Amino acid sequence: MDRYQRCLFNVALRMLGNVQDAEDVTQTVFGNAFDSLKGYDPQYRFFSWIYRMAVNESLNALKRRKQLVTIDDGFDLPSAGDAADDSLEVDDRVERALMLLKPDDRAVVVLKHFVSFSYEEIADVLEVPVKTVKSRLFTARERLRLVLLAKGS
Repeated sequence: MDRYQRCLFNVALRMLGNVQDAEDVTQTVFGNAFDSLKGYDPQYRFFSWIYRMAVNESLNALKRRKQLVTIDDGFDLPSAGDAADDSLEVDDRVERALMLLKPDDRAVVVLKHFVSFSYEEIADVLEVPVKTVKSRLFTARERLRLVLLAKGS
């Protein structure tokens, strides 16, 4: 648990945008992992297995939430401040823009840019071919760019 808790929480937080939901997902993932240990095949990497659980559980939480967010909903940008504030504002804008992406797009961006997984590792976690990862990542980056441009970031 100590080895993966922070990473799994960060994935869930980036996917869900809510600390309490991310904590719930992380706890659920550990419970599910413990319950499923007998079925774990050691020929596969453990981190891929447990990260897949975290991404899937985050996607399930989003579905349960049944909350559709449009680009215009709740995306008021803060005013500019000093250099430190600017950096925080940029991070905040990216975080909010990320939440506007479809869950599949968000997952690939989170795993690549926030968890620093390779294409192969992302493919393992999402159970898709590497070409699909690259395609989704390209599309997700473009959508993220368009959202940020639309809001003057």
